[in-house]
Amino acid sequence: MNSETIEYIGYLAAFCTSLSFIPQAWLVYRYNSTEGISLYMFLVFCFGLIAWLLYGILLNSTPIIWANAVTLTFAGYILIKKIQHINSSNKK
Repeated sequence: MNSETIEYIGYLAAFCTSLSFIPQAWLVYRYNSTEGISLYMFLVFCFGLIAWLLYGILLNSTPIIWANAVTLTFAGYILIKKIQHINSSNKK
């Protein structure tokens, strides 16, 4: 398999994984609720995305960089909202 085909597969994977977080982020935004979301799962997941992003940067792999930067944006938004909801419920 040539390197161009491999690169296209990487971009397809990046697109699919990043796209998969849009519905969840939209629901959190629309309903302002993170009730069914695990804080610890999203903490570990975001840490993993940061590690993948660093790995992609070190390899200079554009598909890995883009996939993890975009997914981290959506997952980070969800994580921030989850933390905000926990803090606001603790203040009541």
